[in-house]
Amino acid sequence: MANARLYFIHALAPLHPGTGQGTGVIDLPIAREKATGIPYLPGSSVKGSLRDSGLVSDTKRFFGPDVTAADEHAGAAQFADARLLLLPMRSLRGTFAWVTSPYLLRRASRDAAGLQADLPADIPTPGNHQQALLSGTALRYQNKQVILEDLDLVGSASREAQAWATWIGKHAFAEEPERQLLNERLCVVHDDVLSFLLTTATEVFARIRLQPDQKTVAEGALWYEEALPAETLLVGLILAQKIGSYTPSDVFTELKKLNGRSFQFGGKATVGRGICRLQVAGGGQ
Repeated sequence: MANARLYFIHALAPLHPGTGQGTGVIDLPIAREKATGIPYLPGSSVKGSLRDSGLVSDTKRFFGPDVTAADEHAGAAQFADARLLLLPMRSLRGTFAWVTSPYLLRRASRDAAGLQADLPADIPTPGNHQQALLSGTALRYQNKQVILEDLDLVGSASREAQAWATWIGKHAFAEEPERQLLNERLCVVHDDVLSFLLTTATEVFARIRLQPDQKTVAEGALWYEEALPAETLLVGLILAQKIGSYTPSDVFTELKKLNGRSFQFGGKATVGRGICRLQVAGGGQ
């Protein structure tokens, strides 16, 4: 795909891409795809945070004009949703695992097609619900056991998983220690297992509001918020188009100013949610 780049968002704090009031037990759930239930961060949220940063020189042509003049032209940079790639999960060994599934890797591969991204040739695919394919040995317990949350899986070394850990680390992390951490902790589980974990392994916070004088909980002021855990990794596409004399090359030059910096995405900023690092990978023209 010409004139495009992959971008990665690494959550340094819990991330709350909210959808407003929920109808279930969780009052403020995170955004999920309708068909798959997979969490994502809307591209509009990414665009808005980057625009507010003030780091881009020509804000109007890069992001588009203000809403009062929205009919003048579109922005040169187009931000697709950032979709889940790696979900951090408690592990009995190795502290935590970066968990993914064949479907998540296949979608990332599809997005990166045509970007000259040197993708791994094969998708690691567990043979059954009990198997976990590992990039390293940090997660293995006794007798090849891998214990994630409450799941007891059988770990197997996988060259394909190692290849993906290397590729993701190369493009998503700028520092070698983080790349090495991923090389030791990538875990590929069955798609059905991931679907289960997506309903049990997100963070849920109980929040209250105190009465200012008594310092007791105000009536009805208890609610629950959901968030993606710190260390979550999401991936999306940034597309560039020519706007007047402003070319895709100008877009990618501006993106270099944003690369590797920390931004706040999603809601609940005043209580520390959503601090993330942005990494833009090469590719395209």
